[in-house]
Amino acid sequence: MEQISTITEFLETSGARLRFFDMGRRVDKISRDRFLQFEKTAIPYPFPLQQQAWFALLFQDKSSQQEPLIWFLRLPLDEQGKLLQAARDDFMHRLIERIGEKMQADSEGQQLESALQDNPYSFKPKDERMAIFHARISRLLNAPPSRFYAHAQHYFSGQPGWEQWSFVGYQGIADLAARLDQDGNETIVASAITVMPAQPLIALCHCLENETLPRQITQALLDRVDHELQQATTDPGLLAAAIRGSARPSAQRPQRELISRILTSPGGNHIEILTAVSGRAWEQLLDAEIRHLFLERLAENSAGQEAFNLCMADLLYLPGMRQPILATVRDPNRSSRLSSAIGALFQGVTGQ
Repeated sequence: MEQISTITEFLETSGARLRFFDMGRRVDKISRDRFLQFEKTAIPYPFPLQQQAWFALLFQDKSSQQEPLIWFLRLPLDEQGKLLQAARDDFMHRLIERIGEKMQADSEGQQLESALQDNPYSFKPKDERMAIFHARISRLLNAPPSRFYAHAQHYFSGQPGWEQWSFVGYQGIADLAARLDQDGNETIVASAITVMPAQPLIALCHCLENETLPRQITQALLDRVDHELQQATTDPGLLAAAIRGSARPSAQRPQRELISRILTSPGGNHIEILTAVSGRAWEQLLDAEIRHLFLERLAENSAGQEAFNLCMADLLYLPGMRQPILATVRDPNRSSRLSSAIGALFQGVTGQ
């Protein structure tokens, strides 16, 4: 009999159905096979953040009679973005100590609920992240949205007045974003984006970043960006939110246009804008033109060399990003400013 060495295989011995979600860069589902490959160190973690894998593990009885149980875990990664096996083994040891080697069906739920007590690998997501996660889970499990959903939908229709945004529950906004294909929400949201105040728009975008956006909403975000860029003073928080909100477009061209227009604007070197690209819309940096523009603006970012170094380290750690980034860094046509920033980065790494 093959020895069980992964969290996935161990928990599946209970007969539970497992689902995995990234909780770091975005709230995004990870397939069982992909996660198991990660656990076996066959592949790096697909969405590393701060050199850790931040994920949620949802499991429920296959009969679906009981409420699903959710664990939030973070595990350290090595220099290649792969799981540190010593950390996984330590987690497994602590887990087995808590719930015993044999789980009985009548007490399994209680054992698992208390299994992470005082476990250093568990974490509690921020309230906003929890709202988004619950919205996605309720949709996945065909459960109704929260009691805040109807109020959020009413607000985004514009009927109570845009100044009433402070009365809208964040959970309702998350539910709305997770159900764009229901109840006419796509049209409601697209219409609201172009006219609503900045604060509720930013909250909406932070929820939309986890969803695959229909073209109508991506275009609405692009229109709002164009309007913002025409103002005498632009709001970097709003522009960064638009990048985050359009992070998963069904149509790539409008989002690339959105990022390009923001980066080429006078305020396109603001660090909040640049980290929105690298942290939430990094896939667009696979486009050579966007990548070159991004690195040039990063070299003159508003927070200085340290921010450049941190952002570069984060990008180089992402699976599939190292070679494209290095190719642009080595481009002989790069600006002198980018050359200087790269030189300072490598000088800091080598200590020379």
